[in-house]
Amino acid sequence: MSGYEVLDSPGAPIKAWTRGVPLEGAALQQLRNVASLPFIHSHVAVMPDVHWGMGATVGSVIPTVGAIIPAAVGVDIGCGMMAVRTSIRAEHLPDNLAGVRSRIEAAVPHGRTDNGGRNDKGAWLDDPPASAQAKWAELEAGYKAVIEKHPKAAHPRGAGHLGTLGTGNHFVELCLDEAGAVWVMLHSGSRGVGNKFGSYFIERAKHEMRRWFVNLPDADLAYFPEGTEGFVDYIRAVSWAQKYAFANREVMMESVLGVLREEWPDLFTTETAVNCHHNYVTREKHFGKDVFVTRKGAVRAGEGELGIIPGSMGARSFIVRGKGDRDSFCTCSHGAGRAMSRAEAKRRFTVEDHVRATEGVECRKDAEVIDETPMAYKDIDAVMAAQADLVEVVHTLRQVVCVKG
Repeated sequence: MSGYEVLDSPGAPIKAWTRGVPLEGAALQQLRNVASLPFIHSHVAVMPDVHWGMGATVGSVIPTVGAIIPAAVGVDIGCGMMAVRTSIRAEHLPDNLAGVRSRIEAAVPHGRTDNGGRNDKGAWLDDPPASAQAKWAELEAGYKAVIEKHPKAAHPRGAGHLGTLGTGNHFVELCLDEAGAVWVMLHSGSRGVGNKFGSYFIERAKHEMRRWFVNLPDADLAYFPEGTEGFVDYIRAVSWAQKYAFANREVMMESVLGVLREEWPDLFTTETAVNCHHNYVTREKHFGKDVFVTRKGAVRAGEGELGIIPGSMGARSFIVRGKGDRDSFCTCSHGAGRAMSRAEAKRRFTVEDHVRATEGVECRKDAEVIDETPMAYKDIDAVMAAQADLVEVVHTLRQVVCVKG
């Protein structure tokens, strides 16, 4: 028996690895909308963490021929994960980890204030660290090439956000694996500049659809046909933002490791597990054809490739090795997946609920993070069981420190 179910679809088939996990009606309709597009290649693949998103569901793989849908990539372009194993062990950690969390929070700007303006605490207020400046020097020419043609896509914090965390579900964590080794794991993307690029080109695509009288089941499925000026410009912008996101995680990781080196100078070595996107588009070959593959909230899991599947705050996370499953387009989930909206989580749960759910984790336990409480997410164990034919677990991680934006 295959690990997926084939969902009813008006267009291309929909193969869903969702046995034992909920699939909301709104997400199912979005999947059907995407499957009805004429340029879908073979089928749409659905991961077990699937839930409603803008235009296309989070937790889906959309292979296309001759077109790209900017909203399927989304506005958090290149969002993804990075994890490093250290030589620090559980027995080296202090009983109270509040000080370690505070030092990480001081080293990595996080959150958002001043409406993202000049005094935004989530950006570098003074000069960025040398590592961020060096990365920006490599990226700046590509950024200028995009905004020279599209000045409305410019963002004032391109350099100021490099090496910063952001808000929402982005995080920095210290975790323990099954052998007691300490890992650093973090989650972020292309920050404000990627958001601006994504939003700008989504609106450009919508404009093109109106211009050519193209009727779509959802306006957010507006696309650029391959070979058009919009397509060429979007590819340049999204490729740049994906490089920025990769670099952003590298700079943050260096900052966190710097904090740990100060605490444990004689104990420190690292092994990088992975630095991977889970909101991105790339060229790949599947079922005998070169196609554009958009993974929206999904991680590449080619045979032997390492990936990261984080649970929610207080839940387990996993370092996995891909099995190269063809029907999933060599993909696995990017996390547990939301079980409810942020607003619903804030209505349903209290600070006391959140404190109980995150017992044993040094993290924020206030009303501002209720939307990220573990109960707002699907059961990570059910998600992992549903994709057993896509990945194998290499390490199981348990959070002990969590920094949220």
